[in-house]
Amino acid sequence: MLQAAREVFAERGLGVNLDDIARHAGVGVATSYRLFGNKQALINELFQARVDALVAFAEQALTNDDPWEGFVELTTMTLEEMANDRGLREVVFSEVGGRPEVAQARRKFVPAADAVMRRAQDAGLLRPDLATTDLPLIFQMLSRAIHHTQPVSGAVWRRYLTIVLDGLHARPGLTDMPVDALTTAEEEQVAGVNPTRS
Repeated sequence: MLQAAREVFAERGLGVNLDDIARHAGVGVATSYRLFGNKQALINELFQARVDALVAFAEQALTNDDPWEGFVELTTMTLEEMANDRGLREVVFSEVGGRPEVAQARRKFVPAADAVMRRAQDAGLLRPDLATTDLPLIFQMLSRAIHHTQPVSGAVWRRYLTIVLDGLHARPGLTDMPVDALTTAEEEQVAGVNPTRS
């Protein structure tokens, strides 16, 4: 059931129901309800495993001898996961998934990604004015590019990632940021994981 759910969510998104997943798994509908009770429980279980994989990507990127290449590796692998898994994109960037689960996932992934980012900044390879709160919004922008272009090209998002990475690489003559980055509370409010904070 878990494998079937992973495949169905990745291909068709979270709009499918447990009946669809049961059919894909070749089991009866009653079995799916007995195992998981409801679709959200199944989403939560799969989502935690996907987040653990993203955290592992960040830990792997930290072992790269070149801090810039480690940052590129993390952003590329994260977006590859998003490109290959429509359900993951939907749960992270929409109201389909449970907000508490997304908040918990962010608490695991953001510090790991931040360590990769800070390492590249400390090496003078990543623009120093990039903030931790910029990363989720950059991932969201590129995720939208994946969503809109995938029916025509499954790989053109890599072009936009290259444009973004060129803008993030530290070099002489960078344009100053016109405004400050969002605070953590503001970025969480934008993401909808902590709407009561301001």
